[in-house]
Amino acid sequence: MPSLSHEALLLLFRNRPELAPELLRDALHIALPAYSEVRIESAELTDVSPAEYRADMVVLLVDGKAVLGIVVEVQLQEDPRKRFTWPVYVAGLRARLRCPACVLVVTASESMADWCRRPIELGPGGAVTPLVIGPASVPVVDDVALAERDPELAVLSVMAHGQDPNAEMLGRAALLATLQLSDERQVLYSDLVFAALSEAARTALEDLMAGSTYEFQSEFAKKHQAKGRAEGEAKGEAKGRAEGEAKGEAKGEAKGRAQAVLDVLEARGLRASDEARARILACTDCAQLAAWLRNAATATSVDQVF
Repeated sequence: MPSLSHEALLLLFRNRPELAPELLRDALHIALPAYSEVRIESAELTDVSPAEYRADMVVLLVDGKAVLGIVVEVQLQEDPRKRFTWPVYVAGLRARLRCPACVLVVTASESMADWCRRPIELGPGGAVTPLVIGPASVPVVDDVALAERDPELAVLSVMAHGQDPNAEMLGRAALLATLQLSDERQVLYSDLVFAALSEAARTALEDLMAGSTYEFQSEFAKKHQAKGRAEGEAKGEAKGRAEGEAKGEAKGEAKGRAQAVLDVLEARGLRASDEARARILACTDCAQLAAWLRNAATATSVDQVF
């Protein structure tokens, strides 16, 4: 999974908690109990909760009562401490919820997945084996209808398989799926998709979008089609109209990206000062705004965005 950050992966699960049980059921073929609700639960897993005993995320399956607690952990590099904390997460969640619990680890490479899958021996007669999603376990989502039903899985598919020969089709399906989402999630997910694609797939997808006759009914799609449409019209029909539209769309894109930076910061609990907010909203450089948006997904302070 290239161009991948810890926070970017977690955002997919925060935005769609159903992604966790879907991966357990469909990718790892784990039998799940019947449930009617999926929700995010507190990630503090002991009565006294120092940082090492706070999981990345907890997803709870509910059917009138809690039926399964899923500790979701993103692991991008080896950390021997996790082989001691993961069993605590499972035991603490099981005791708190009075229901079965498991740990689902999402990794960026197959070598990390192998490391995470190793059983953790607790002592004589006991062990905990993490359930692990590596790139090879992530389904290939190249069908637009499936992507539209599960946009977060479609984006995760691109992040896992963006270097594969058919990556262009995965990227297309994921981008089309985002059209039904809010402007903030459209911009964020499109950045994740394009960052994960190989250069060849990214170029092919940009060319496909530029030359597409499909009428996307959203400002997001118009932004991505603007460059190709302007170039085509400049060569042939209505050059002046294309230039006018390009200016208007560029201004709208910058405004949308600036607002997305602020929205992501707010969603992560980072409140921008009046000065920082004014700086972001005044920026008209889409490349700069895209860089700030990527930084906003992982920054621990507003200053780090810049």
